[in-house]
Amino acid sequence: MISRHREIELGSSGLTAGPQGLGCMGMSEFYGPTDQAEARNTLEHALDNGVTMFDTADMYGHGANEEFLAPFFRAHRDEVVIATKFGIVRAPENPSARSMRGDREYVRRAAEASLRRLDVDTIDLYYMHRRDPSVSIEETVGAMAELVSEGKVRYLGLSEVTGDELRAADAVHPISAVQSEWSVFNRDVERTIVPAAVELGVGFVPYSPLGRGFLAGAFASAEQLTEDDGRRGHPQFVGDNARHNAALLEPLNTVAARHGVSAAQVALAWVHARSRVHELAVVPIPGTRRRSRLDENLAAPRLELSTTELDSLESIAAQVAGPRYADMNFTSAGREKSETGS
Repeated sequence: MISRHREIELGSSGLTAGPQGLGCMGMSEFYGPTDQAEARNTLEHALDNGVTMFDTADMYGHGANEEFLAPFFRAHRDEVVIATKFGIVRAPENPSARSMRGDREYVRRAAEASLRRLDVDTIDLYYMHRRDPSVSIEETVGAMAELVSEGKVRYLGLSEVTGDELRAADAVHPISAVQSEWSVFNRDVERTIVPAAVELGVGFVPYSPLGRGFLAGAFASAEQLTEDDGRRGHPQFVGDNARHNAALLEPLNTVAARHGVSAAQVALAWVHARSRVHELAVVPIPGTRRRSRLDENLAAPRLELSTTELDSLESIAAQVAGPRYADMNFTSAGREKSETGS
């Protein structure tokens, strides 16, 4: 039986989801070997415990993640919010190389391909994964809006955009959700996109709220990870940056010890607390492939952090060494700075 939890309304068009979603990327790629049977059990366990939004993208495993999720979605179509993304192009012969596309022809072709892999008639929440700088955001969102009018997509989302980009997109078609990295370690989004989302009534879906496992203590440096783990390419987790950043976790661990909980739960509770500070609808999507981790994450919204504890975590992000990605064109961070002039 499904455990009915409160739901969060994202945007003003009727999209709702449980208070936490599940990021499914690691079930197919980027985080080392996966136990596929346990991953499938985790999906079922998540739904049984009030998770309704399941997040994927066409670039995860070159489409393999969407295909992996398809049987689960078919079995529970009326109970889940299927969120997928387009816009990052990977060449099979060079998986580490990435480019962005947002032209109308590509948007439509990508949507059709995702619908086939997911084996559904409609995608609930369709995101522009990254901004294609060679195409106006009006063209990209206009093509996405056509998909809504044709019944192939229900709601629109954007990932890694700035406040001005969100306003321009929302003027073309209502945007229900913005997805970007937001954690106690990385708070670039608070410059322009969070205020714009509040202004427009757009929901926020933080990805990597646990810093890809770094905040949870899953690893202390990239050197501890397997050779095929994508986190080895993130500057914050390498060499001197990793050593410096690991030391920043002391306040997080102190708060966790005080409550008798994990650092991951404190990090997630911090994200939920920020939603209240900004009066913003927020549905974090921590990723996991194991039921035990899922249960840990789902307990986080019940953790109340005091003002003193939140203050002790306030300065962490400003001290983090290294950018989120080696290629900063892959994020909105640089464009966030240009909008604020800082």
